[in-house]
Amino acid sequence: MDQITVFSPASVANVGCGYDTFGFAIEGIGDFITICKRSDDQLVIEQSKGAILPNNPKENVASIAVESYLKHINSNAGFSFTITKSFKPGSGLGSSASSAAGAVFGVNHLMGNPLSTRDLLPFVMEGEAFASKSYHADNVAPALMGGFNVVRSYEPLDIFQVPTPNDLRVLIIFPDVEVKTSEAKALLPKTLSIPDARNQWANVAGVISALYSSDYNLLKKSVSDVIAEPVRKKLIPGYEEVKRMMCEHGSVGFNISGSGPSMFSFFRNEQEMESVKPKVQALYQKLGHELMLHTSKINHHGSIIIS
Repeated sequence: MDQITVFSPASVANVGCGYDTFGFAIEGIGDFITICKRSDDQLVIEQSKGAILPNNPKENVASIAVESYLKHINSNAGFSFTITKSFKPGSGLGSSASSAAGAVFGVNHLMGNPLSTRDLLPFVMEGEAFASKSYHADNVAPALMGGFNVVRSYEPLDIFQVPTPNDLRVLIIFPDVEVKTSEAKALLPKTLSIPDARNQWANVAGVISALYSSDYNLLKKSVSDVIAEPVRKKLIPGYEEVKRMMCEHGSVGFNISGSGPSMFSFFRNEQEMESVKPKVQALYQKLGHELMLHTSKINHHGSIIIS
């Protein structure tokens, strides 16, 4: 096999209380990456569609991640990449993680799968680190492996997955507003009070317990964040109004996706989820912003080969 196309999903990170710790993959939006073997040792970004991405392989997260992987397996193979994005970078939906995960997953397959999918995580994180200027796996793990992931430790890297209820749905609300990850990170407090830390830890435990037990009342109370949401919500126009709408229409958990501007809202009832969408659209039309709404289940497949 000399060519494949991989789909690597978008993802929601933090999930309220799980800063740099929680992340889950979503269905239907992500990166489509066509990878071709080359006769030389070059990594070439042939084309980018759906977004303007760097053509320089030293500046593109996909080729940076693949270069790290090839160095690890002592290979001088070359590959060309065509990346088609179905959502914008800077959305808070793990754009760089999707590109890096899909590229490494696809190249590993073309090389005969010398490493397991889980063992690809450190190389995917190299690409993500270039984009975000820090090593974190809350988007990377779900983009690569799917499911709801918890990063227990970064040194050493230790990730486990949590089962999710079959009827859990998520609504992604993505207003066309630019939020730079570096700016969003700069807003975070450098220290925490004991009460804030205690509340955050308790919410983390609540989310895990709620997902295992399908306790939606507990989930709604626990998808709460006292660290990032209070300072980041001001970067997202209409945030408090959207949050109010979601709560009034049966949401069982609402917060910022990653560093924003996207937001996510969990629902158990699909009819309630559909009923709130026109109201959110009307709000952002009034505010003068384009809006993308996307509904999904939790994606348990992660990166997959589609052709």
